Amino acid sequence: MPLGNGVQGLLIWGDSSLLLTVARAGFWDHRNGHDIPAGTTFAAVRRALEAEDDQTLAALFPKRAAGAAFPQQMGGGRLEITFTPGLRPISATLDPASAEVFVSIARHEDDPAPRRLRIRQAAADEVCWIDGDDDLLASLRIRLHAAFHLVRDQAMAALAIAPPEAWEDPDGCGGGFVQTLPADVPLAIAWKRTSTGIRLASALGTDAAQVVRSRLGAFDAGLADAARLAFWARYWAEAARVTLPDPALQEAFDLGLYRQAGLIRRHAPAATLQGPWMEDTTIPPWSNDYHFNINVQMIYQPGLRLGRAQHFQPLWDLLRGWMPGLRAAGQAFFNDPDALLLPHAVDDRCQVVGAFWTGMIDHACTGWMGLLAFETWRHDGDARLLADLVWPLLTGAHAGYRAMAEERDGRLSLPVSVSPEFKGARMDAWGRDASFQLACWHAVLRALPVAAAALGRPVDPQWAATAARLPAFTTVRASRQRDYPEKQVERIALWEGMDLIESHRHHSHLAGIWPFQTLDPADPVVRESLWHWTRTGPGAWSGWCVPWAAILNARAGKADGAVAWLRWWKDVFTNTGHGTLHDADFPGHSTLCGDTHISKEEIFQLDAGMGALSAICELLVQERDGVIHVLPALPARWRSLRFDGLHLPGGVRVGAIVQLHRVIEVHIESPRGGLLRLAHGLPAWHDGTTAGTDPVIERELAPGQTLVLRRAN
Repeated sequence: MPLGNGVQGLLIWGDSSLLLTVARAGFWDHRNGHDIPAGTTFAAVRRALEAEDDQTLAALFPKRAAGAAFPQQMGGGRLEITFTPGLRPISATLDPASAEVFVSIARHEDDPAPRRLRIRQAAADEVCWIDGDDDLLASLRIRLHAAFHLVRDQAMAALAIAPPEAWEDPDGCGGGFVQTLPADVPLAIAWKRTSTGIRLASALGTDAAQVVRSRLGAFDAGLADAARLAFWARYWAEAARVTLPDPALQEAFDLGLYRQAGLIRRHAPAATLQGPWMEDTTIPPWSNDYHFNINVQMIYQPGLRLGRAQHFQPLWDLLRGWMPGLRAAGQAFFNDPDALLLPHAVDDRCQVVGAFWTGMIDHACTGWMGLLAFETWRHDGDARLLADLVWPLLTGAHAGYRAMAEERDGRLSLPVSVSPEFKGARMDAWGRDASFQLACWHAVLRALPVAAAALGRPVDPQWAATAARLPAFTTVRASRQRDYPEKQVERIALWEGMDLIESHRHHSHLAGIWPFQTLDPADPVVRESLWHWTRTGPGAWSGWCVPWAAILNARAGKADGAVAWLRWWKDVFTNTGHGTLHDADFPGHSTLCGDTHISKEEIFQLDAGMGALSAICELLVQERDGVIHVLPALPARWRSLRFDGLHLPGGVRVGAIVQLHRVIEVHIESPRGGLLRLAHGLPAWHDGTTAGTDPVIERELAPGQTLVLRRAN
């Protein structure tokens, strides 16, 4: 069971004892992070790849020494609570409405007199507290373990990290430890028993030990509880309201909303792969870093539909701080002063974590982040964001693509490009005109004139000229199915000559459908591509790519397929505590599981759960080329549902009611006003004064205006 406030993350679990794993977002070991090496340029990379010179390529992207430290976040520790012999945790229940966890303590599941503990967390402070039955609290035994002593294979010690310095309070009613790092600020975690319960706190900084003690001593549970209740009451009052006829997806939506509030906060560090929730038995996989080839975008994307854009500021502030480095890297790599370069996996200082060369040259990392910032501006109208982040990211992405492009057969072409993680970092993990990169560049070219007009800048005619000469995607001609090889069709390739030859977690060749929305799913080539992708199947899929598959189906009008994928994801890629997993929870569905995969450990990531939120929102409402489509395809089994408060570009808020599998009402709120183009899904409608049958209506709405369309008889 998770509790989180964006800074401090708690995982509540246990069998014979009650265990609270506690971590603190931002506890980075930054050693051996690096910029892109001097001399590593696109021209040099291209020469090495075209010459199949693996030695030169390795020199351009040098690997760290085996066993050396690299940028990664570290876990915190574990509070272990042991009960009177015979008593143990039987069950735990999370109340998302109030963010409280109730733990039942008993001798067995049928115990007629179970005891209860309640666990709560401060809304904006690094403190949680536990209270419950007095006699139960009086008999507890408490121990605090540092992650240093819990991680397998002494992994932290192997990185030359010193053991923590621990202390116990003189009265035996508390204690703590400080975990130092060789070159970064320490983390302190401490606990204290009081007359009313137990407190657990964390602190990060040079004086962490002093701060955590002070935090425990000054903590006022009454004030903290009032602030906590106020936060969660306000959060749920402002949140979108969605009532689905599918219990599994309703649970996924509700828990996703709850986790989002514990992950993305104004006062917290920008969200990483796991946010503040880090295990204590291993160093977090993939450093719990920032992955910009889909993961960060998937984590933040649903916040736009759910009205959380104002909480994106830590992410934007992070990118603002990185901007000089992105500019310098872009200029050096592309030999263009206007270009930006954002590597695919970095720490919070934008230092490169590894030496994954295909990720380094995946320029859609820059473009997609520019597009996410652009969509954020379209939703909330933040003029500062548009000027100091959207514009440089979009123009920097365009300049990088332009620097890589060349003329070929009267068209523009990207001679060296990648499709994320396909073929890993092999010498042949690249090709000409990767469809993912073409789609991203087209999306950037569509956004640039809109951003320029809003800023009062001239619209560069080269943007339209570039788009006209740039292929929408690359195709391959191949057998529709191998047992009938004579049936040849044209479909989207990953890059020139590279078909989707097997199941793969990155559906990147279909990114023109979503997220970039540059392709029409009804196009015959796109339809063939979807057919082949479906036939190839999910055998090598990860957790986060299943909601992406659901979104692709929703965008293609296959609502029932989208629902089926989401239900399958919940069955296969979530665990008993509703944790969202990178690998399958059990074998038999995906080769990314246990003995068939690189890791036998359970890998928790947030991208899939946030992606499921996006997928459910896409089933309810979409925007396509400036038109809002309400329930564009209604799943056959969804006989009744309602939603309200989903946010669309322009600040518009949308809701609808379905009864007996028919849309009967659509309502729109427009706090900022502006032109509304609405595909409402009603065969005939009235708005109280006007009736009509137009499937798409256009209205100029005044600021604060509400529009309600109801089904006409």
